[in-house]
Amino acid sequence: MQYQDIGITIDNKVAVVEIQKPPNNFFDLALISNLADAFAAWDDSDEVRAIVLCSQGKHFCAGNDFSSSARDEDRGERKPGAGNPLYAAATRLFDTKTPVIGAIQGAAVGGGFGLAVMPDFRVACPEARFTANFVKLGFHPGFGLTHTLPKLIGHQQAHLLFLTGRRIGGEEAHRLGLVDVLTDKDNLRNEAIKLATEIAENAPLAVKSVRATMREGLAAAVKAQTDHENTEQFHLQQTEDHKEGLKSVAQRRPGNFIGK
Repeated sequence: MQYQDIGITIDNKVAVVEIQKPPNNFFDLALISNLADAFAAWDDSDEVRAIVLCSQGKHFCAGNDFSSSARDEDRGERKPGAGNPLYAAATRLFDTKTPVIGAIQGAAVGGGFGLAVMPDFRVACPEARFTANFVKLGFHPGFGLTHTLPKLIGHQQAHLLFLTGRRIGGEEAHRLGLVDVLTDKDNLRNEAIKLATEIAENAPLAVKSVRATMREGLAAAVKAQTDHENTEQFHLQQTEDHKEGLKSVAQRRPGNFIGK
């Protein structure tokens, strides 16, 4: 299988799926759709029993590209009620039947943080950085993160990250339970493959059955949450604070927000 901006290798029932849009690995509708298509292709196949999701270059995923050159349709922006095709594709990722291990290096920012939370487990290095910086953009969190992050690290810690927009490193993420395996940068991918192989060696029907039990209702919950997130994001996109947030983040300065 070949997909744009994605590299795939399969060995010993483990698929290594690499996002290839360095250095920032911004996602767009096409990338998330291609990931969902690739994952779905293995749902009812014994060719792949575990997936490693990783990225080429400096960062895991710097989220959505808010630059002026990025098209609205690539960002998945839609009016409330019309749905958001980007989030529909994201929901498909959460609905996959095959266990996924994320290998997180560098930054996982905004929606890229949401993508990093989608796998069953995360392997990261101390240099990894996680930030839900939406409030610094005058924006609402998306990619189902307001549902998935509290499930991982607890409501209060997630609330803190959402309202401050602060960045945490790999070691703190490990302490919070966001990261399952902390390793050095050079061994990151090998450790992720090692964990995926440990899972893939087990009885595949039993693995999928247990995983389905553990993740029961997750995709439906993400669907409902992204519908809400999309509505909030649409309203906030119309504000002066959002315009200022885009400028201030691009210029690496605090935002001068006016509450309008």
